Amino acid sequence: MTARERAAQGAPLPEVLRAFRIGFTLIWDRLVELAGDDPEALRAVVGAASTTWRLFDAFSEAVTSEYREANAELALIRHKQRSALVEALFAGGTDASLWDIARLLDLPLDGTFAVVAAEVTGLGQEPLPRVEARLRDAHLASAWRLTPDLQVGVVSLHGVLTPVLDVLRADLTARVGVSPVYAGLGNTAQALHFARVALASLPRGSAEVAQFDQSPLSGLVAGAPETSAQLARQVLGPVLALDDRDVLLSTLHTWYTCGGSTRLTAQRLYCHPNTVRHRLRRVTDELGRSLTDPADVTELGTALRALLMFPDAAHRPAG
Repeated sequence: MTARERAAQGAPLPEVLRAFRIGFTLIWDRLVELAGDDPEALRAVVGAASTTWRLFDAFSEAVTSEYREANAELALIRHKQRSALVEALFAGGTDASLWDIARLLDLPLDGTFAVVAAEVTGLGQEPLPRVEARLRDAHLASAWRLTPDLQVGVVSLHGVLTPVLDVLRADLTARVGVSPVYAGLGNTAQALHFARVALASLPRGSAEVAQFDQSPLSGLVAGAPETSAQLARQVLGPVLALDDRDVLLSTLHTWYTCGGSTRLTAQRLYCHPNTVRHRLRRVTDELGRSLTDPADVTELGTALRALLMFPDAAHRPAG
């Protein structure tokens, strides 16, 4: 059996070389046995010793080279197969194909999972290098695929997301979005969408991890990207046209996250409460809305959430 065939079987290289060494040793022992007590035959065997073991060394080098070449080819084939399976998983599939995908990726079909999407900042460069191995060290199974713009992966969880976040934050070089925890491998395609939305919510050029907000409103906004972006343009359009829109919208967003408290908003933004009131008044004046009207508060909050999820689309002119 050749070294290439042994590599395909998954036999370790030291064991392959050991098998060939045993074979050479048996041949040598047989030659010595055949020589017997014949002095001339023994001299011939001894004379051939150096040649025999030089041949063994050359043979071992050839076996090692062929084995490593075959192993590299097999690793590339497995990587391509695994990448194709991950792509099929993210594209969604039938229950039958999911069973095969789960088996071949060594992932459970049922259980809890999370999808990770990391932004690629350099052509062909993984923003999360060795992430599968690092997760494996944390006893977490995962499967990954690198695309021109994203490195995406699905991680099998042990109930909580914290160990995954710890691994991701250990070596951050780019924006990373994480989906909510979900049950069943069949829901992976939708989870990828949520992970992408979480990534898009982070500032460009940053190196942070963002988890998708699991509130029902976030789910509705994320589920309708075009409609949500249109809502953001329609509701926030006058403010988006201002030069100081970032300051005004940041103040409005902070006001929402602080539960409508001007005092807490001022503390969070390191400014005077009157400054917060002035900025909020400018927003409401520009938009013709009120932060005391429940309907306006709901509409503004939804539009702001849509803007955070789809900033590029929301800033584009409608058409």
